Amino acid sequence: MRKAHIFRQTKETTIDIEIDLEGSGVYQIETPVGFLNHMLESFSKHSFIDIKLKAEGDIDVSYHHLVEDVGITLGQAMLKALGDKSGINRYGFAILPMDEALVLCSLDFSGRGLFYYDKKDLRGKITEFDFELIWEFIKGFALESKATIHIKVLEGHILHHIAECAVKSLAFSVRQAISKHDKGILSTKGLL
Repeated sequence: MRKAHIFRQTKETTIDIEIDLEGSGVYQIETPVGFLNHMLESFSKHSFIDIKLKAEGDIDVSYHHLVEDVGITLGQAMLKALGDKSGINRYGFAILPMDEALVLCSLDFSGRGLFYYDKKDLRGKITEFDFELIWEFIKGFALESKATIHIKVLEGHILHHIAECAVKSLAFSVRQAISKHDKGILSTKGLL
């Protein structure tokens, strides 16, 4: 059973998350940030990972702490649920469109957390949500899940579409990478 439960509390945020990697994309997401909820629901649906998450934070200061900490906590849950990573495909990739936006994501559950993105100077707001917080969310997820993640924005000018496309391409890549086979650990070192 590839499941995990993480509770994380700091002076800035409180997050309680449960995930099931053998799920079907069922979600119950509760945060005070509407766009973050939308992105997490998309991630769950397109990764086939069941997610139950309740998060609160100091959003009167900024959305930054909550968005980053949700990425961190989701990454911690992913690492725990993957266990020793035996039998996972390890790699995943996607090039996904959303209207005018086109985003490439490639990832490796290598045991080495790294996030690289080609930002193309994209800045602005999606309602009250700062676009660059998408990168903070993915960075937190990458570092804590110990995954190497590369994202390139190939096309796009509507920030909502670019953000959603980035999260969906990440989700699709995760779905590929965590899929199972019977060949053991895909590493000449014998561990990931």
